[in-house]
Amino acid sequence: MTYIKPKFRHPLLQKNEVGYTKSDYEGAISTLCGGCGHDSISAGIVQACYEINLEPHRLAKLSGIGCSSKTPAYFLSNSHGFNSVHGRMPSVATGANMANRELIYLGVSGDGDSASIGMGQFVHVIRRNLNMLYIVMNNGCYGLTKGQHSATADAGSTSKEGVTNPFQAIDLVSLALELGATYVARSFSGDKSQLVPLIKAGLAHSGFALIDVVSPCVTFNNKPDSTKSYDYVRHHLEATSTIDFVPIKKAIEVEYDTERAVRLHDGSYLQLHKLAPNWDPTDRISAVNRLDEARKQGQILTGLLYVDPESKDIHTLEKTTARPLNTLREVDLCPGAEVLEGINGRFR
Repeated sequence: MTYIKPKFRHPLLQKNEVGYTKSDYEGAISTLCGGCGHDSISAGIVQACYEINLEPHRLAKLSGIGCSSKTPAYFLSNSHGFNSVHGRMPSVATGANMANRELIYLGVSGDGDSASIGMGQFVHVIRRNLNMLYIVMNNGCYGLTKGQHSATADAGSTSKEGVTNPFQAIDLVSLALELGATYVARSFSGDKSQLVPLIKAGLAHSGFALIDVVSPCVTFNNKPDSTKSYDYVRHHLEATSTIDFVPIKKAIEVEYDTERAVRLHDGSYLQLHKLAPNWDPTDRISAVNRLDEARKQGQILTGLLYVDPESKDIHTLEKTTARPLNTLREVDLCPGAEVLEGINGRFR
């Protein structure tokens, strides 16, 4: 068996507006377990980037350690990439983002990578409102080390070896809302029609965008008592809305009271067809309350939970230069004694 994909592509394959075929957004053949939800998320990323006509070299993908953090090898092989140490992906993403704001940043993490060893970094990347899409592939277990419970595992659930988890689960979505994240969504790896538009909108959002994706581990955590299993999610899933991402070039028409168009900073729109009553995706408190209600009823609430259309990312807050740092020359960094004297003079 080979894990090398053939380079030959049919010359008549359909191309997007920037001249790439869908296969141009793929990566190596996955070595994850057959049926792993993470592969479905990778396919969603490929589909989203192809449909929004993203040039692969404009994206930087970053990850930490875990099954989820292997996935950047399986999509956008022609983009920039960095695989960091366990839990430290946010700080690497921050450094890269501050050095070059012209790239689009996509961070991939897991429930162990973000909710355990990387929790401190997860908290602060939200607080700084770093301009990036942060996807958590959440399966509630440590798949690389044989299925121990992660920090998002349900209290009372049992591992494949029969060990019961005595601790309450950390809900990354609720935590992100509490910390002030400006784009918060949850989805299911088996719901591509919902996940792809969420990824598109997350990439277009100005600021930190979190998508927590329930991604069942078919080997260690696809059990009836786990809220991260295929059967549980399919039977308890409740969507806030059906979602579509509308690029700038398309007209927006809202014909029904149950629809809502949210304009993003670049002029594109999120078109929402509300399923949940009294749902306002721009009301943070409403999102927190609705999540709490869903939790009490044993539901998995998915879809766009909150978005701040007026979000200001770290570059706006810190008034950083628009130019990549590697393009700055000595004359830009050291403009001379007279300029320094003028700056000092304003403080006298």
